[in-house]
Amino acid sequence: MKRTCLAVILAAGESTRMKSSMSKVLHPVAGRPMIAHVVDSLVNAWISSVALVLGRDAEAVQSAAARNDIDMSAFLQTERLGTGHAVLAAKDAIAKGYDDILVVFGDTPLITAAPLLAARQGLAHGNDVVVIGFHTADPTGYGRLIVEDGALLAIREQRDATEDEKKITYCNGGLMAINGAKALALLGKIGNSNAKGEYYLTDIVEIVRAEGGKAIAVDAPETELTGCNNRAELAMIEAMWQKRRRHEMMVSGVSMIAPETVFLAFDTQIAQDVLVEPNVVFGPGVTIESGAVIHAFSHLEGAHVSAGATVGPYARLRPGANLGPGSKVGNFCEVKKAEIGAGAKVNHLTCGPSFIVKSGRLLALTPPTIDRL
Repeated sequence: MKRTCLAVILAAGESTRMKSSMSKVLHPVAGRPMIAHVVDSLVNAWISSVALVLGRDAEAVQSAAARNDIDMSAFLQTERLGTGHAVLAAKDAIAKGYDDILVVFGDTPLITAAPLLAARQGLAHGNDVVVIGFHTADPTGYGRLIVEDGALLAIREQRDATEDEKKITYCNGGLMAINGAKALALLGKIGNSNAKGEYYLTDIVEIVRAEGGKAIAVDAPETELTGCNNRAELAMIEAMWQKRRRHEMMVSGVSMIAPETVFLAFDTQIAQDVLVEPNVVFGPGVTIESGAVIHAFSHLEGAHVSAGATVGPYARLRPGANLGPGSKVGNFCEVKKAEIGAGAKVNHLTCGPSFIVKSGRLLALTPPTIDRL
Protein backbone atom coordinates (compact mmCIF):
# COMPACT_ATOMS: atom_id res chain seq x y z
CA MET A 1 0.00 0.00 0.00
CA LYS A 2 1.53 3.33 -1.11
CA ARG A 3 -0.46 5.54 1.27
CA THR A 4 1.42 6.87 4.29
CA CYS A 5 0.13 5.97 7.72
CA LEU A 6 0.78 6.94 11.32
CA ALA A 7 -0.42 4.50 13.95
CA VAL A 8 -1.21 6.03 17.34
CA ILE A 9 -0.90 3.40 20.06
CA LEU A 10 -2.77 4.30 23.25
CA ALA A 11 -0.78 2.88 26.16
CA ALA A 12 -1.08 5.45 28.94
CA GLY A 13 -3.53 3.65 31.22
CA GLU A 14 -2.78 3.26 34.91
CA SER A 15 -3.56 -0.48 34.74
CA THR A 16 -5.09 -0.42 38.21
CA ARG A 17 -7.26 -3.48 37.60
CA MET A 18 -4.18 -5.59 36.78
CA LYS A 19 -3.09 -5.20 40.43
CA SER A 20 0.46 -5.11 39.13
CA SER A 21 3.74 -3.35 39.80
CA MET A 22 4.09 -2.62 36.07
CA SER A 23 1.98 -1.33 33.21
CA LYS A 24 -0.36 -3.94 31.78
CA VAL A 25 1.06 -3.55 28.25
CA LEU A 26 4.36 -4.90 29.59
CA HIS A 27 2.77 -8.15 30.73
CA PRO A 28 3.86 -10.99 28.45
CA VAL A 29 1.80 -12.99 26.02
CA ALA A 30 3.76 -15.97 24.66
CA GLY A 31 6.87 -14.64 26.36
CA ARG A 32 6.71 -11.14 24.86
CA PRO A 33 5.19 -7.85 26.12
CA MET A 34 1.73 -7.51 24.68
CA ILE A 35 2.50 -4.10 23.16
CA ALA A 36 5.25 -5.72 21.05
CA HIS A 37 2.61 -8.00 19.48
CA VAL A 38 0.60 -4.92 18.52
CA VAL A 39 3.63 -3.28 16.89
CA ASP A 40 4.31 -6.47 14.89
CA SER A 41 0.81 -6.37 13.44
CA LEU A 42 1.23 -2.70 12.52
CA VAL A 43 4.43 -3.48 10.63
CA ASN A 44 2.62 -6.29 8.79
CA ALA A 45 -0.05 -3.75 7.81
CA TRP A 46 2.59 -1.62 6.04
CA ILE A 47 2.67 1.05 8.71
CA SER A 48 6.09 2.65 9.04
CA SER A 49 5.44 5.36 11.66
CA VAL A 50 4.16 4.91 15.21
CA ALA A 51 3.30 7.44 17.92
CA LEU A 52 3.21 5.98 21.41
CA VAL A 53 0.95 7.72 23.92
CA LEU A 54 2.48 6.79 27.25
CA GLY A 55 1.87 7.21 30.96
CA ARG A 56 2.95 4.73 33.57
CA ASP A 57 6.36 3.08 33.03
CA ALA A 58 6.83 5.22 29.94
CA GLU A 59 10.49 4.37 29.33
CA ALA A 60 9.96 0.63 29.80
CA VAL A 61 6.93 0.62 27.50
CA GLN A 62 8.80 2.56 24.83
CA SER A 63 11.69 0.10 25.06
CA ALA A 64 9.33 -2.90 24.78
CA ALA A 65 7.67 -1.45 21.67
CA ALA A 66 10.87 -0.38 19.90
CA ARG A 67 11.89 -1.88 16.56
CA ASN A 68 14.67 -1.00 14.16
CA ASP A 69 12.43 -1.09 11.08
CA ILE A 70 9.87 1.48 12.18
CA ASP A 71 9.92 5.21 12.94
CA MET A 72 8.68 5.64 16.49
CA SER A 73 7.99 8.71 18.62
CA ALA A 74 6.65 8.94 22.16
CA PHE A 75 4.28 11.38 23.88
CA LEU A 76 3.39 11.59 27.55
CA GLN A 77 -0.26 11.87 28.52
CA THR A 78 -0.27 13.53 31.93
CA GLU A 79 -4.07 13.70 32.31
CA ARG A 80 -6.60 10.95 31.64
CA LEU A 81 -9.51 12.72 29.96
CA GLY A 82 -10.76 10.06 27.56
CA THR A 83 -9.67 8.39 24.33
CA GLY A 84 -10.13 11.52 22.20
CA HIS A 85 -7.85 13.45 24.53
CA ALA A 86 -5.34 10.59 24.47
CA VAL A 87 -5.05 10.64 20.67
CA LEU A 88 -4.48 14.41 20.72
CA ALA A 89 -1.47 13.85 22.96
CA ALA A 90 0.23 12.78 19.70
CA LYS A 91 -0.91 15.86 17.77
CA ASP A 92 2.66 16.86 16.89
CA ALA A 93 3.15 13.53 15.11
CA ILE A 94 -0.27 13.74 13.41
CA ALA A 95 0.53 17.26 12.21
CA LYS A 96 3.49 15.99 10.16
CA GLY A 97 0.96 14.91 7.56
CA TYR A 98 -0.09 11.36 6.73
CA ASP A 99 -2.71 9.92 4.42
CA ASP A 100 -4.04 7.66 7.18
CA ILE A 101 -4.13 7.89 10.96
CA LEU A 102 -4.76 4.55 12.67
CA VAL A 103 -5.70 4.45 16.36
CA VAL A 104 -5.02 1.21 18.21
CA PHE A 105 -4.61 0.05 21.80
CA GLY A 106 -1.48 -1.35 23.40
CA ASP A 107 -3.42 -4.06 25.23
CA THR A 108 -4.88 -5.89 22.19
CA PRO A 109 -2.08 -8.37 21.38
CA LEU A 110 -4.30 -10.65 19.29
CA ILE A 111 -4.93 -8.08 16.56
CA THR A 112 -3.62 -9.07 13.14
CA ALA A 113 -2.77 -7.04 10.06
CA ALA A 114 -5.95 -7.98 8.14
CA PRO A 115 -8.48 -5.66 9.85
CA LEU A 116 -5.90 -2.87 10.01
CA LEU A 117 -5.39 -3.12 6.26
CA ALA A 118 -9.17 -3.25 5.74
CA ALA A 119 -9.57 -0.04 7.71
CA ARG A 120 -6.85 1.69 5.68
CA GLN A 121 -8.45 0.45 2.47
CA GLY A 122 -11.70 2.04 3.62
CA LEU A 123 -9.96 5.40 3.76
CA ALA A 124 -8.43 4.82 0.34
CA HIS A 125 -11.96 4.38 -1.01
CA GLY A 126 -12.95 7.87 0.09
CA ASN A 127 -14.25 7.43 3.62
CA ASP A 128 -13.12 9.80 6.37
CA VAL A 129 -13.52 7.49 9.36
CA VAL A 130 -13.40 3.69 9.39
CA VAL A 131 -14.25 1.90 12.62
CA ILE A 132 -13.19 -1.69 13.22
CA GLY A 133 -16.12 -3.61 14.67
CA PHE A 134 -17.09 -7.15 15.54
CA HIS A 135 -20.18 -9.30 15.76
CA THR A 136 -20.94 -11.01 19.06
CA ALA A 137 -23.67 -13.17 20.54
CA ASP A 138 -23.58 -11.12 23.76
CA PRO A 139 -23.17 -7.38 23.08
CA THR A 140 -23.80 -6.36 26.70
CA GLY A 141 -21.54 -3.50 27.72
CA TYR A 142 -20.23 -2.70 24.24
CA GLY A 143 -20.90 0.35 22.14
CA ARG A 144 -23.25 -0.53 19.26
CA LEU A 145 -22.45 0.34 15.67
CA ILE A 146 -25.47 1.97 14.06
CA VAL A 147 -25.19 1.12 10.36
CA GLU A 148 -27.65 2.00 7.61
CA ASP A 149 -27.21 1.20 3.91
CA GLY A 150 -23.53 0.49 4.52
CA ALA A 151 -22.88 3.85 6.22
CA LEU A 152 -21.91 4.10 9.89
CA LEU A 153 -24.26 6.64 11.46
CA ALA A 154 -23.06 6.56 15.06
CA ILE A 155 -21.50 4.56 17.86
CA ARG A 156 -24.03 4.30 20.66
CA GLU A 157 -22.83 3.41 24.15
CA GLN A 158 -25.07 0.95 25.95
CA ARG A 159 -26.16 3.44 28.61
CA ASP A 160 -27.42 5.77 25.86
CA ALA A 161 -28.92 3.12 23.57
CA THR A 162 -32.62 2.62 23.00
CA GLU A 163 -34.15 -0.81 23.55
CA ASP A 164 -33.99 -1.52 19.82
CA GLU A 165 -30.37 -0.36 19.61
CA LYS A 166 -29.43 -2.65 22.51
CA LYS A 167 -30.49 -5.59 20.34
CA ILE A 168 -27.77 -4.75 17.81
CA THR A 169 -24.96 -7.30 17.92
CA TYR A 170 -22.49 -5.33 15.78
CA CYS A 171 -20.16 -3.68 18.29
CA ASN A 172 -17.34 -1.18 18.47
CA GLY A 173 -13.88 -2.71 18.78
CA GLY A 174 -12.29 0.62 19.68
CA LEU A 175 -9.79 0.71 16.81
CA MET A 176 -10.33 3.15 13.96
CA ALA A 177 -8.73 4.83 10.96
CA ILE A 178 -9.10 8.55 10.26
CA ASN A 179 -8.44 10.63 7.16
CA GLY A 180 -5.04 12.15 7.90
CA ALA A 181 -5.86 15.46 6.23
CA LYS A 182 -8.89 15.95 8.47
CA ALA A 183 -7.73 14.18 11.64
CA LEU A 184 -6.64 17.13 13.77
CA ALA A 185 -9.68 19.22 12.86
CA LEU A 186 -12.05 16.37 13.67
CA LEU A 187 -10.29 15.48 16.90
CA GLY A 188 -10.38 19.12 17.96
CA LYS A 189 -14.18 19.18 17.69
CA ILE A 190 -14.71 16.33 20.14
CA GLY A 191 -16.36 17.78 23.23
CA ASN A 192 -16.73 16.57 26.82
CA SER A 193 -20.40 17.28 27.48
CA ASN A 194 -21.07 13.95 29.13
CA ALA A 195 -21.44 12.53 32.62
CA LYS A 196 -17.70 11.89 33.01
CA GLY A 197 -16.53 15.10 31.39
CA GLU A 198 -14.27 13.13 29.06
CA TYR A 199 -13.44 13.41 25.36
CA TYR A 200 -14.66 10.25 23.62
CA LEU A 201 -13.05 9.26 20.34
CA THR A 202 -16.28 7.54 19.33
CA ASP A 203 -17.97 10.97 18.95
CA ILE A 204 -15.87 11.53 15.83
CA VAL A 205 -18.34 9.45 13.77
CA GLU A 206 -21.26 11.83 14.26
CA ILE A 207 -18.94 14.85 13.92
CA VAL A 208 -17.66 13.78 10.51
CA ARG A 209 -21.16 12.95 9.27
CA ALA A 210 -22.46 16.34 10.43
CA GLU A 211 -19.82 17.91 8.20
CA GLY A 212 -20.85 15.86 5.19
CA GLY A 213 -18.09 13.30 5.51
CA LYS A 214 -18.34 9.52 5.29
CA ALA A 215 -17.93 6.85 7.95
CA ILE A 216 -18.12 3.08 7.63
CA ALA A 217 -17.31 0.02 9.71
CA VAL A 218 -15.20 -3.01 8.79
CA ASP A 219 -15.23 -6.38 10.52
CA ALA A 220 -12.66 -8.19 12.62
CA PRO A 221 -13.00 -11.45 14.57
CA GLU A 222 -14.10 -10.76 18.13
CA THR A 223 -11.03 -12.52 19.52
CA GLU A 224 -8.64 -10.15 17.73
CA LEU A 225 -10.15 -7.15 19.51
CA THR A 226 -9.95 -8.66 22.98
CA GLY A 227 -8.39 -6.22 25.41
CA CYS A 228 -6.78 -6.93 28.76
CA ASN A 229 -7.79 -5.39 32.08
CA ASN A 230 -6.91 -8.01 34.69
CA ARG A 231 -4.98 -11.23 35.23
CA ALA A 232 -7.96 -13.42 34.32
CA GLU A 233 -8.25 -11.69 30.93
CA LEU A 234 -4.49 -11.98 30.46
CA ALA A 235 -4.75 -15.75 30.92
CA MET A 236 -7.66 -15.85 28.46
CA ILE A 237 -5.65 -13.92 25.86
CA GLU A 238 -2.69 -16.25 26.36
CA ALA A 239 -4.96 -19.25 25.78
CA MET A 240 -6.38 -17.73 22.58
CA TRP A 241 -2.91 -16.86 21.28
CA GLN A 242 -1.66 -20.38 21.97
CA LYS A 243 -4.66 -21.98 20.29
CA ARG A 244 -4.23 -19.85 17.17
CA ARG A 245 -0.48 -20.50 16.90
CA ARG A 246 -0.83 -24.25 17.48
CA HIS A 247 -3.38 -24.41 14.69
CA GLU A 248 -1.06 -22.52 12.34
CA MET A 249 1.74 -24.96 13.09
CA MET A 250 -0.36 -28.07 12.70
CA VAL A 251 -1.75 -27.03 9.33
CA SER A 252 1.85 -26.35 8.25
CA GLY A 253 2.84 -29.95 8.99
CA VAL A 254 3.69 -30.16 12.70
CA SER A 255 2.13 -33.07 14.62
CA MET A 256 0.86 -32.47 18.16
CA ILE A 257 -0.74 -35.39 19.96
CA ALA A 258 -2.46 -33.21 22.57
CA PRO A 259 -2.09 -29.65 21.26
CA GLU A 260 -3.93 -28.08 24.18
CA THR A 261 -1.05 -29.17 26.46
CA VAL A 262 1.73 -27.67 24.29
CA PHE A 263 2.83 -24.09 25.00
CA LEU A 264 4.73 -22.00 22.46
CA ALA A 265 6.71 -18.77 22.61
CA PHE A 266 6.26 -15.86 20.23
CA ASP A 267 9.33 -16.89 18.21
CA THR A 268 9.12 -20.70 18.37
CA GLN A 269 10.07 -22.21 15.02
CA ILE A 270 9.05 -25.81 14.30
CA ALA A 271 9.51 -27.38 10.88
CA GLN A 272 7.11 -29.83 9.24
CA ASP A 273 7.23 -33.50 10.19
CA VAL A 274 8.18 -32.71 13.78
CA LEU A 275 6.27 -34.65 16.44
CA VAL A 276 5.50 -32.89 19.72
CA GLU A 277 4.11 -35.11 22.46
CA PRO A 278 1.88 -33.87 25.32
CA ASN A 279 2.92 -31.41 28.02
CA VAL A 280 5.82 -29.69 26.28
CA VAL A 281 6.80 -26.07 26.95
CA PHE A 282 8.77 -23.95 24.49
CA GLY A 283 10.40 -20.84 25.91
CA PRO A 284 11.82 -18.09 23.68
CA GLY A 285 14.53 -18.81 21.13
CA VAL A 286 13.76 -22.40 20.11
CA THR A 287 14.17 -23.86 16.62
CA ILE A 288 13.20 -27.46 15.81
CA GLU A 289 14.19 -28.91 12.45
CA SER A 290 12.27 -31.45 10.38
CA GLY A 291 11.84 -34.99 11.66
CA ALA A 292 12.73 -34.26 15.29
CA VAL A 293 10.68 -35.73 18.13
CA ILE A 294 10.00 -33.82 21.35
CA HIS A 295 8.78 -36.32 23.89
CA ALA A 296 6.36 -35.56 26.71
CA PHE A 297 7.06 -33.28 29.67
CA SER A 298 10.09 -31.58 28.13
CA HIS A 299 11.01 -27.91 28.51
CA LEU A 300 13.08 -26.08 25.88
CA GLU A 301 14.44 -22.54 25.85
CA GLY A 302 17.13 -20.92 23.69
CA ALA A 303 17.86 -24.26 22.03
CA HIS A 304 18.39 -25.62 18.53
CA VAL A 305 17.28 -29.18 17.73
CA SER A 306 18.52 -30.45 14.38
CA ALA A 307 16.77 -32.78 11.95
CA GLY A 308 15.89 -36.21 13.31
CA ALA A 309 17.03 -35.47 16.86
CA THR A 310 15.10 -36.71 19.90
CA VAL A 311 14.42 -34.87 23.16
CA GLY A 312 13.02 -36.37 26.35
CA PRO A 313 10.74 -37.39 27.83
CA TYR A 314 11.30 -35.23 30.91
CA ALA A 315 14.26 -33.38 29.39
CA ARG A 316 15.26 -29.76 29.73
CA LEU A 317 17.20 -27.84 27.10
CA ARG A 318 18.49 -24.51 28.36
CA PRO A 319 19.99 -21.60 26.41
CA GLY A 320 22.92 -22.59 24.24
CA ALA A 321 21.91 -26.22 23.83
CA ASN A 322 22.56 -27.31 20.26
CA LEU A 323 21.58 -30.84 19.26
CA GLY A 324 23.08 -32.21 16.05
CA PRO A 325 21.22 -34.30 13.47
CA GLY A 326 19.98 -37.63 14.80
CA SER A 327 21.24 -36.95 18.32
CA LYS A 328 19.37 -37.71 21.50
CA VAL A 329 18.91 -36.11 24.90
CA GLY A 330 16.93 -38.56 26.99
CA ASN A 331 15.08 -38.92 30.27
CA PHE A 332 15.80 -36.42 33.04
CA CYS A 333 18.67 -34.75 31.17
CA GLU A 334 19.44 -31.06 31.46
CA VAL A 335 21.63 -29.49 28.79
CA LYS A 336 22.97 -25.91 28.77
CA LYS A 337 25.59 -24.27 26.51
CA ALA A 338 26.37 -27.62 24.97
CA GLU A 339 27.03 -29.07 21.54
CA ILE A 340 25.60 -32.55 21.11
CA GLY A 341 27.07 -33.88 17.89
CA ALA A 342 25.39 -35.80 15.10
CA GLY A 343 24.23 -39.20 16.30
CA ALA A 344 25.44 -38.63 19.87
CA LYS A 345 23.30 -39.81 22.79
CA VAL A 346 22.93 -38.41 26.29
CA ASN A 347 20.55 -41.06 27.46
CA HIS A 348 19.36 -40.42 30.98
CA LEU A 349 19.92 -38.87 34.39
CA THR A 350 22.53 -36.44 33.13
CA CYS A 351 23.17 -32.75 33.78
CA GLY A 352 25.76 -30.67 31.97
CA PRO A 353 26.35 -27.01 31.30
CA SER A 354 29.26 -27.34 28.89
CA PHE A 355 30.27 -30.47 27.01
CA ILE A 356 30.79 -31.66 23.46
CA VAL A 357 29.78 -35.11 22.34
CA LYS A 358 30.30 -36.54 18.87
CA SER A 359 29.68 -40.02 17.55
CA GLY A 360 28.79 -41.16 21.04
CA ARG A 361 32.12 -40.03 22.54
CA LEU A 362 32.69 -37.21 25.04
CA LEU A 363 35.38 -34.96 23.53
CA ALA A 364 35.66 -32.14 26.04
CA LEU A 365 34.14 -30.86 29.25
CA THR A 366 34.54 -27.96 31.62
CA PRO A 367 33.88 -28.95 35.28
CA PRO A 368 31.41 -29.14 36.75
CA THR A 369 29.70 -30.62 33.76
CA ILE A 370 28.24 -34.07 33.97
CA ASP A 371 26.86 -35.59 37.16
CA ARG A 372 25.78 -39.18 36.75
CA LEU A 373 23.09 -39.79 39.35
